[in-house]
Amino acid sequence: MTTESEHPETDGVDDGADEYADNGSDNDAENGSTEASGRSIALDAARPAPGTAVPATFQLPLPGLAAIALYLLVLSGSIVVGVVAGRHYPPVFLIFSVLFMASSAGLLLLFRWAWSLALAAVLLLAGYNLWIFASSRQPAGLVQGLLNLVFFLYLIRTEVRERLR
Repeated sequence: MTTESEHPETDGVDDGADEYADNGSDNDAENGSTEASGRSIALDAARPAPGTAVPATFQLPLPGLAAIALYLLVLSGSIVVGVVAGRHYPPVFLIFSVLFMASSAGLLLLFRWAWSLALAAVLLLAGYNLWIFASSRQPAGLVQGLLNLVFFLYLIRTEVRERLR
């Protein structure tokens, strides 16, 4: 057992050791915090503390926007491969490829102009692919047309439009 006289460097200094003593309260489950050290620790770290300002400059993109951006990048890449191979598309289709790439990058940054480009792209692609299915009964046209229609319906949601800058 040590006494204060054995440790002169701590004489008269309040190091707050009494804060770490257990006060015997058993209401930890009631208030949603841990009182093991006498201090309150919030268990819900995902929620900011009341009165704390959350910076509005950085927002994560919605998962659907990331999926649509990836879809537009894949579509752009397939157009580039089709033009380079020279069999599927004429070289003027590279304009669509550039627009799809720009729209994809802008969607990830939540730009309104990119949203409108993506909205126009998926709506026109849905119409084109459904027309292909109606005229020649190709099942791939139906699948792509419905996928683009789902993307269109996701893009016009109010939650998506509210997040855009």
